[in-house]
Amino acid sequence: MFSCFSISAALPSDLNRSQSCQHLGGMFIVSLPYAVLHGGYWAIVAMTGIAYICCYTGKILVECLYEEDENGQLVRVRSSYKGIAKEVFGQKYGGKIVNTAQLIELLMTCILYLVLCGDLMIGTFPDGPIDARSWMMLCGVVLIPCAFLRNLHHVSMLSFWCMITHLIINFIIFAYCLGSAPYWAWSKVMFQIDILQFPIALGIIVFSYTSHIFLPTLEYNMIDRSKFTCMIDWSHIAAAIFKSLFGYIGFLTWAEDTEEVITNNLPNPTFKGFVNLILVAKALLSYPLPYYAACELIEVTFFKGKPKTVFPSFWALDGELKVWALGVRVIVVVFTILLAISIPHFAILMGLIGSFTGTMLSFIWPCYFHLKLKGNTLKWGDIAYDWFVIFLGFLFGIIGISTSFYALVEAFQIGLPF
Repeated sequence: MFSCFSISAALPSDLNRSQSCQHLGGMFIVSLPYAVLHGGYWAIVAMTGIAYICCYTGKILVECLYEEDENGQLVRVRSSYKGIAKEVFGQKYGGKIVNTAQLIELLMTCILYLVLCGDLMIGTFPDGPIDARSWMMLCGVVLIPCAFLRNLHHVSMLSFWCMITHLIINFIIFAYCLGSAPYWAWSKVMFQIDILQFPIALGIIVFSYTSHIFLPTLEYNMIDRSKFTCMIDWSHIAAAIFKSLFGYIGFLTWAEDTEEVITNNLPNPTFKGFVNLILVAKALLSYPLPYYAACELIEVTFFKGKPKTVFPSFWALDGELKVWALGVRVIVVVFTILLAISIPHFAILMGLIGSFTGTMLSFIWPCYFHLKLKGNTLKWGDIAYDWFVIFLGFLFGIIGISTSFYALVEAFQIGLPF
């Protein structure tokens, strides 16, 4: 299994690998038991089914990077998701469409980290003088130095230790849940679907698998690209098994009391505080990855200097970041803070993002690109399956966005706690 992950180290794609890993098995799995609360066994089925679909669409997306030459050999003629979009949607709008979706996903991921910090801190200090929004703002202020980042070499190393820390925390939570096995609420897992809440659960699950935007670079930097299929198969199998078990066992342990962030269910205040504070530290250390990627995307799109872009370059001739450019980066941090304190409902927000960018990037676009670029060579069964996934993407997206937005409005109207 591990031989499939033969990826070269210390490459510029560290950012892409780290983002991909975070989506496949990152911090946001703490909401999967909450998804089971509203979806029951159907949520567990969805964790497996969506993993299968995302694995398939990841493979066909990378397939769209290649074309056959006159000798029948596959040649990599495109380098990125953006390159594929330009080929399908046109040079003028293709890149802009994908960049917009990617920027939304990256910024919303940053916002989710801040909202998660607020939920964890208020769970640790429920009777403290500081509310959840204030915790989010304080955590955001701590992250303002991210504006000074010039490269991700050190952040990539921190990301590695973040992953190790998170695995330890997952083991602790699993151990606690298994220790509570005699009290598991087997009868509480539903077979029916909560029509209003299940689409939010679906959005959470889709978001947890969204890593397609990074797959082309990940595949390009593999030592042996022929093992990409093996790698993506095993990674999604492992993710599906782990997420299904985590969501199911977490819900069995706390049943109807399951909260949006599962660690807030831990009964011992000291133990809960210990776990939550470690997760807060991990969230803060994870924030620079999507933040830096968002700033890099903004820079490439708007700040490369004329005539390439409308605005001048971020960088002075001596290689230093200009003062006004630093201000732009600080504004990005402040923007994520303001949105976090404006929409402080973690699970609903994650469901909304998954229903929007998740379905577009992981369901609809890969299949549409596949049909447009490879349609002449596909069997009718492959064509039918691509259209089926596109249909599912639109179905999940429309219903998920509608119900998530309705849930957000309702949460603000009735004053649900943050």
